[in-house]
Amino acid sequence: MPATDETDEILLLDLLNTTPVIDGSARDELATFEAGRKWLTAHSQPASEDEWRSLIDVRSALQDIVRGEGEPTSVARFVEGVSCRPSLVADGLTWTLNLPEGRSAAARAVLAWNALRVSSPGRLRPCANLECRLYLIDHSKSNNARWCSMAICGNRMKARRHYERARQARTT
Repeated sequence: MPATDETDEILLLDLLNTTPVIDGSARDELATFEAGRKWLTAHSQPASEDEWRSLIDVRSALQDIVRGEGEPTSVARFVEGVSCRPSLVADGLTWTLNLPEGRSAAARAVLAWNALRVSSPGRLRPCANLECRLYLIDHSKSNNARWCSMAICGNRMKARRHYERARQARTT
C-alpha cells in the first residue's frame, strides 16, 4: 500500500485550517459551493458539489478527532470503496489509488490523517492558543511546537503570560 505524500498532508492541514478565527470572528472558507470549488481546484481535486459537501463533513469529523472530541470511526464512510492496485513496472511496483467519486478529496484527507496518526503520533494537533481554531503538524525533532504560528499565536501567548506575571508582581 502506498504511503500518502506531502501534497495529501498539505491538503489535510489546509482543510483543517479552513475555519480560522480572524479579528475575533469565526470564518468558514468553504461556506459556499463557489468557495469550495475554488479550494478544491487549488488543491488539484475534483470540484463537484458532492466533493464540496463531503469535504465539509469530513472537515468537521477530523477537527473533532484531532481535538480529542470525536471518534475515528466517524470518518469510516469517507473511505468506503477506497482501494489500491499494484502494477508491475521496470524497477518494481507502483500503486494506483482508486478513490470514490464525490468523496475523493475527503478520502485523501482521511488517509493523510491516518498516515500521520501511524507514522507521527501526536504531531497533528490544535494550536495551544485556545482562541485560535487552527491546527499544526509538528515536524520538529523535539515534538514540542505548540502554536500554529510562532509569529502570531506564540507571540500573543508569550506576551499575555509576561503581562500577567508583571501584573501579579505589581499587586504583591
